[in-house]
Amino acid sequence: MHIGITGASGLIGTALTTHLREAGHEITPLVRDTPETGEVGWDPQNGRLEPSALEPLDAIVHLAGAGIGAHRWTDDYKQTLMDSRVQGTTLIAESMARLGAAGPQTLISGSAVGYYGSRGDEIGDESSNSGDGFLAEICRRWEAGTAAAETAGIRVAHIRTGIVLSADGGALAKMLPLFKFGLGGRFGRGDQWMSWISITDEVRAITHLLTADQEGAVNLTAPNPVRNREFAETLGDVLNRPTLLPVPEFGPKVLLGGELADALLFDGQRVEPAVLQADASFSFEHPDLRSALRSVLGR
Repeated sequence: MHIGITGASGLIGTALTTHLREAGHEITPLVRDTPETGEVGWDPQNGRLEPSALEPLDAIVHLAGAGIGAHRWTDDYKQTLMDSRVQGTTLIAESMARLGAAGPQTLISGSAVGYYGSRGDEIGDESSNSGDGFLAEICRRWEAGTAAAETAGIRVAHIRTGIVLSADGGALAKMLPLFKFGLGGRFGRGDQWMSWISITDEVRAITHLLTADQEGAVNLTAPNPVRNREFAETLGDVLNRPTLLPVPEFGPKVLLGGELADALLFDGQRVEPAVLQADASFSFEHPDLRSALRSVLGR
């Protein structure tokens, strides 16, 4: 297949690009900088993307968006988070729709488990309603941005991704220094749920969806979410380090701001990947947390 990828230089995009190229697929990154040979330039903020540049593609994986935890959530940055997802997704979808049958017929479009909001112990799957809060609102509008492609008959899958476990970036990489020094522990009470997935299974699931007859929401999480305290204890055990020092809520809230700290650290979602579990042609390589951490940390 010939696959276009936005966000190809990010954590997931880098791993996905490497995996697909090794499998023999042709990859064309969509970049906001001046494109080099084999790349396509686009400007989501100003609505610039030449639809004809997408004609050779069989599918697009759309992963681009400003980093949720990259800055404090000022009003301006919250608008940046929203615009970077909604504007980019709408531009991709409308460009694909203009091409119709002459362009790519599959769109794998990013989303997140934040769609479900903070729901305590309630289990969410793809049939669950959206929740409350800023992240849920982002995800709703992010997914709605694909409407033009869906109306044009293009197959669209919204990948609601959980916490991606990788030593190369994301939440786990930020935790590792403290845990390696024996200074890690649960966040707050530690009873918040963490819906996670190994970078290996994230990439495998996206690759599967490129050719699977699946559309709509697909949760990209492992089938066994854990509470934060279990996550901390398991990570410490894998690293052979103690996890006796809980992180009190006031510290991250002072550093990050209350709304962002709650969204990233103290709220949670207990999400199950019902669609992938029902698919007989897909299985998780790392269904449990210990095996996932051992794999991504080389332990």
